[in-house]
Amino acid sequence: MASIGTSKEETQMFNPSSYRRQATRAIFAMAISAVIPGLGVAHAQGGADRIVRIVVPFGPGGGSDVLARLIQPRLSETLKSTVIIENRPGAGGTLGAGMVAKAAPDGSVLLLADASVVTIAPALYPKLTYATKDLTPVISLAQFPNVLVAPARLRANTLAELVAQERSRPEPLSIASSGNGTSTHLTAELLKSATHLPLTHVPYKGSGPAISDTAGGQVDLLFTGYATVAQLIKAGRLKPIAVTSPKRQPELPQVPTVAESGFPGFESWIAQAVFAPAGTPRDVVQKLNAAIADALRQPDVIAKMRQQGLEPYGNSPEEFSSWIDGQSRLWARVIRESGVKPE
Repeated sequence: MASIGTSKEETQMFNPSSYRRQATRAIFAMAISAVIPGLGVAHAQGGADRIVRIVVPFGPGGGSDVLARLIQPRLSETLKSTVIIENRPGAGGTLGAGMVAKAAPDGSVLLLADASVVTIAPALYPKLTYATKDLTPVISLAQFPNVLVAPARLRANTLAELVAQERSRPEPLSIASSGNGTSTHLTAELLKSATHLPLTHVPYKGSGPAISDTAGGQVDLLFTGYATVAQLIKAGRLKPIAVTSPKRQPELPQVPTVAESGFPGFESWIAQAVFAPAGTPRDVVQKLNAAIADALRQPDVIAKMRQQGLEPYGNSPEEFSSWIDGQSRLWARVIRESGVKPE
């Protein structure tokens, strides 16, 4: 029966069962938009209910993961968003990179990874699900050169001495890497090409065992980041032979660069960086760049990065994009000329 002063149509409009169904649908839709990436993001630009996912394509505790968790609180505060770290390890970082490449280009899903996922992987893996152009460079968080190290027993102390002594060696020197097709392997191939040293590549499953065997004298040489071998160098178990930056490093002022050792133009860098899906609007990329750069300026972030042996870097999206282009061309050439194949 219709209530007094209410038409039949109005009674149907305010039917309690119908209202509950509509309310349930609305709540369900809101819940879905909170957990499915990309849904409802456009209306929440900068809003407190916005969720930003940082995909780390490696396991918890690694270098990329540590950096992501360092910048997470400040980024959440600056963007006025909930920032979530999501570890998606697999296929040398390319699994997570491929996920981000296919995500909605609205700034809600980012990739934080070793830059090799865009500078090396696309040239190395012919069946990769993404290309370098599918990810937009946002900012480089940390950038550092490789250092060529050798066990204490090796007679040579510099690269120039190493090249001179190699002529009288009965067998080629061995050089370890953290795996076939990794940046440390390709840097070794670049060294072979530049110096014509007949190096024998010895791939390991990760940097840990490669460092351990080099320090133990099972292999002769290894390229790696300084932070990973700093204590072994200080303890005298490893000695630095050369660094791959154009200038000497403050941590190793006595160690010459590969370039000044007689091989001009030689450079090799390791970078941890943030990327967005291709097609992300320029203003969104700029906003993310500014927010992350702000996080890198915080004293607590700087201190914690330096504890990891890293110096905060930071650059503009345009500068970073230009660097990525150059690195991609370099490693594509090295892969092509050396004939390196993925494992």
